[in-house]
Amino acid sequence: MAQLYFYYSAMNAGKSTALLQSDYNYHERGMTTRLLTAQLDNRFGDGRIASRIGLEKPADTFNNETDLIAWYKDGNPVDCVFIDEAQFLTKKQVDDLAFMVDTMKLPVLCYGIRTDFRGELFTGSERLLAIADKLTELKTVCHCGRKAIMVMRMDENGKALTDGAQVEIGGNERYVSMCRKHYYEALYQ
Repeated sequence: MAQLYFYYSAMNAGKSTALLQSDYNYHERGMTTRLLTAQLDNRFGDGRIASRIGLEKPADTFNNETDLIAWYKDGNPVDCVFIDEAQFLTKKQVDDLAFMVDTMKLPVLCYGIRTDFRGELFTGSERLLAIADKLTELKTVCHCGRKAIMVMRMDENGKALTDGAQVEIGGNERYVSMCRKHYYEALYQ
């Protein structure tokens, strides 16, 4: 039975690695997939899903205007759809993915960050948490060894930032995953 899956975490938990591994598993069984990632995150090149451990694969891209049902219908039939950077999906896009699962019997696996650097839910993550059939937290650790559930945006001097646009693309040079205790300590130093 097809379902809508949401694999979420703080940064650096291996979401892209898990996505690419699952995609590989489908292909190993002779099945076909389609991969989709956010157009605005082009750190590894346009339309690339890349993991920190060196795995990568080309993907189609989406932005806020992308009609996901039309995108799916424009391609060849597949056995599964994988979405990286799912936090950047709109509410309507998540609802369209659920429609695809329910009416087209197509499994959709979404991978994304739950909250931004202010501890607020991303739109796509919020909707996925509300309507996904299966929710799975991928875990990463804070520098203290506790589970990291928060993402801290840092300035060039390593100071925690509390203001700014919700989305600023960056990696380890800009963001640090932390446990809640150390996140709040960094905010109030």
